[in-house]
Amino acid sequence: MGQDTRAASSDPVDALLAVLRADGGRATLARRLLLTVLIRNRGHRTAGQIAADVQARAPGTNMSTIYRNLDELCRLGVIDRTRIGDGPATYHLAAPGHAHLACEHCGTVTEIPGELLTGLTQAIRDQYGFDVRPHHVAVPGRCAHCRHLSRTAETAR
Repeated sequence: MGQDTRAASSDPVDALLAVLRADGGRATLARRLLLTVLIRNRGHRTAGQIAADVQARAPGTNMSTIYRNLDELCRLGVIDRTRIGDGPATYHLAAPGHAHLACEHCGTVTEIPGELLTGLTQAIRDQYGFDVRPHHVAVPGRCAHCRHLSRTAETAR
């Protein structure tokens, strides 16, 4: 008696929609499709890439609806928006404690544990009073593969 006999949902989309409902949001078809696309296509995707997948399933979905939902999901902490290099913002499911390395040559994005930046973020906080959110940051540079290609090309000259 008084026990909740409802089973917890094992569907990750339903679990994320519950976060929206808890904040007073609605679980619309567009939001369900958007979350489904993000879950099935892990990684960093632009709004255009996400929209193409959503519109393939629901052709009548407007870009404004997709952008509005991306903004709301970011506000709620369900997804993260990251600007990588000079390109458009990318979106991915929120994952605590990570940062990004972005290869300026090939465009590869690698997620790294946020602890690797702890010393830097603490120094910034101590010296400037500024809290860095590393999961929104991409550190530019060259990946190991591109560095290897550069060294091989230099050696061949």
